[in-house]
Amino acid sequence: MRLDIRPLLAGERHIAFDYELPLDTDKYDATSFLFGVSFPSPMKVVGEITNTAGYMRMQLTTSVDYQAECARCLTPVCGCFSLDLEKTVATKDMLGDIDEDKLDDYAIVEDGFLDMDELLLLQMEMEFPVRFLCKDDCRGLCQRCGKNLNDGQCDCEKNELDPRLEPLRALYERLKKEEENK
Repeated sequence: MRLDIRPLLAGERHIAFDYELPLDTDKYDATSFLFGVSFPSPMKVVGEITNTAGYMRMQLTTSVDYQAECARCLTPVCGCFSLDLEKTVATKDMLGDIDEDKLDDYAIVEDGFLDMDELLLLQMEMEFPVRFLCKDDCRGLCQRCGKNLNDGQCDCEKNELDPRLEPLRALYERLKKEEENK
């Protein structure tokens, strides 16, 4: 959504907004920061911009429901991501020669409009979790048989070593013998 803030630039004191931002993402796109995540409903955005003697401040709140998989056991995980955002609103000419690293503090107006969607997606990219867990103490899947260990122990032999680690086990045994012989 491109928010028209020309009335604020002309002297009005307040603009409120309330809209929905569809997050049409491909959860199978491995290049996206939203890889593996789907959104059953659009993001709800509610906020306002206040002009106080030429100083414009934006405050907004967003929320969106998401669905993903647990990073350890692949169980479906559902939740709600919310974001509170406050930024100073300014035109490019108002910012002058500000440092690049300070630009994140501003929502920049171009031609009297503020691109809300781009602003929100950028902020979401910085704050959205990169992985999800079904519960904090998720035990994951058995590496050998694939059983979900949250449902109980599997029947795999506990002392059974991954064959790829056999050289490391042999080195350990040799070092242990050398230590005993000293």
